[in-house]
Amino acid sequence: MSGAKSMNELRTLGVFRELSATGQQMLECGMQLNRFDELKTIINKGNSVAGAYVVVRGRLRVYSISPGGNEATLYFINPGEVCILALNCIFNNLQYPAWVQAEPDTCVGVIPSLTYRTLFQTEPSIQNLTVHALSVLVFRLMEELEEVHALNLNERLAKFILMRSEADGQLRMTQSELAAHLGTTREVVAKLLRRMVADRLIQTGRGTIRVARREVLARLLDAAG
Repeated sequence: MSGAKSMNELRTLGVFRELSATGQQMLECGMQLNRFDELKTIINKGNSVAGAYVVVRGRLRVYSISPGGNEATLYFINPGEVCILALNCIFNNLQYPAWVQAEPDTCVGVIPSLTYRTLFQTEPSIQNLTVHALSVLVFRLMEELEEVHALNLNERLAKFILMRSEADGQLRMTQSELAAHLGTTREVVAKLLRRMVADRLIQTGRGTIRVARREVLARLLDAAG
């Protein structure tokens, strides 16, 4: 993806279409576009951040790591969304409190700290974006917390497969990636997947899962709720 194409994609995102001409010019002059073709951790806990991170294409995963080395997803950042933790860092001169991983074929715009703070003072759409990011963060963290308390690991895995699978029923994730999201080990995920395969709920392949009986998986979650 060229820089020009990425900038054009950024302009199609709702909040940036609402910028004034001055704001758009400031954004285009200051923002740096970064493309990630492979899965890559782009921010480590304790890093200083260069500015506001806006997803243009693809997705970012914000996660924590336990003292034992297990990862657990906190939330995802989707196209058109900004990382509220990075905003908190640039407004309050803090270091980043977690890790951020870019998924394959992800493009991220980094708006320098001074530029974003200036836009925040002058552009209503940037103010709205910031408030929206905060509300989304709170909602997603509460949703994850509720799942941890309300669902067992098998039910959480089933919900993740249902929610993240594409229209054709395919979920393109490895067992290690699933384990990282759920905060468990690959061996535990492999065991749960084998049980689902035996029950003919899913089919598995190399790095992929295909939902075979979506209605049955959904009923399991309804029963759990």
